[in-house]
Amino acid sequence: MSTAPSGNPPTGRARTTGWTGFWDRGGWWKAVALSAVYLAVYLGVGWVIDRTAGDAIDFDDVFGDARSVFLAVALPLIIGSIVLFAFAASVRWLPRPLFGRQPVTGRWWMWIAPVLVAITFLLRLFGIDWASYTGGVIATTFLAGLFVGIAEEVLTRGIIVTLLRRQGYREWAVAVLSSLVFALLHTTNLLSGQALVTVLTTIGFAFGFGMMMYLTLRVTGNLVWPIVLHALTDPSTILATGGIDVAGSNQSPLLTFAGLSTIVFLVVALIAMVVIRGNAHGRAAAGEPELHTTVPAA
Repeated sequence: MSTAPSGNPPTGRARTTGWTGFWDRGGWWKAVALSAVYLAVYLGVGWVIDRTAGDAIDFDDVFGDARSVFLAVALPLIIGSIVLFAFAASVRWLPRPLFGRQPVTGRWWMWIAPVLVAITFLLRLFGIDWASYTGGVIATTFLAGLFVGIAEEVLTRGIIVTLLRRQGYREWAVAVLSSLVFALLHTTNLLSGQALVTVLTTIGFAFGFGMMMYLTLRVTGNLVWPIVLHALTDPSTILATGGIDVAGSNQSPLLTFAGLSTIVFLVVALIAMVVIRGNAHGRAAAGEPELHTTVPAA
């Protein structure tokens, strides 16, 4: 089955021109390029913070105090989110199509994705050793999680999905490609000195989780819900393990079961790759007319 645009004969709106038109034409390479720019901004902000406020960060135990969490984790994500929203506004994708109703309806079986993610969150929530953290650290970690959800979902399930749909890709390709880009974003963990095996495991989990977020987007019909689930998942995982993408020493049985989510998400993702159907025909939100095929896709 080809991942290329289908070439079905849609009718309706012609493509726009200029800056907005360039992005409205979509394209996988634009998704990759924009992701690279976002990473450069995110890493660049982190570098500046390290150089200007590094003395205020406890790099040996970032989650030991709220100030370290805010400067090292939350602030780069906040600035990255602002940059993404500024880009979306510049191409007139706010509030629609990014936060518009989905152009392709979900199927009943897709509810398994948000349910599995919610169960995993609850297992971690009740398995966290809350006494080992101060109230400030907990609050700041959830603040950081909120902006993880905003930044990564607006980028991948929002902007990238829009770029792929604009070019006419079928939905199974939209799901796989957007999840793959999301997974590859986590290769930057190599820069923090993490072992290659740990990074590869994180990439595998991220791909499966990305597919769960795509299915959540489809079945709920709005980008807000992947943002919410993602914003709950990352801080609960961090507090359960004691760090970002690390294996902690907390031996709670609840966290053991939660840890199985890596395998479960990947299994569901592989099945979903086979059974996902649909084509938005160039639409990024419900109610939009289909694109003319007389203008070649970028």
